[in-house]
Amino acid sequence: MTEKTFPAEINELAQVLVFLEEELDKAGTGPKLMVTFAIALEELFVNVAHYGYPDSKGNVKIGIDTSGDSIVVQLTDSGIPFDPTALPDPDITESAEERKIGGLGIYMVKKSMDSMKYEYRDSQNILTISKRK
Repeated sequence: MTEKTFPAEINELAQVLVFLEEELDKAGTGPKLMVTFAIALEELFVNVAHYGYPDSKGNVKIGIDTSGDSIVVQLTDSGIPFDPTALPDPDITESAEERKIGGLGIYMVKKSMDSMKYEYRDSQNILTISKRK
């Protein structure tokens, strides 16, 4: 797994996506899968940047593994403990005006990936998403 640490700040998003693109490009990932991962990683990184460190600054370590039959992306941060996999899915049958705010981005990540796992270990949030190549 190739890892890189970024400040958990919105202005770092472009560099996070460049890192993802470089790693997926090395593995010969097609454009459709590349876009799927870019959208998912953007959602997850922005959530940590917005909510993970409300009273301080922090980092997000991103790991990317393309060696197996799936692409695995892992985000690790020491911000506020938060398990996005425990969120109930939003009611997508409601109109945009009726639907509660929040949760739609996480729902899209869940639906676009084959797997989304969370653990809290050693005072760190560890979120792992994966999708078959």
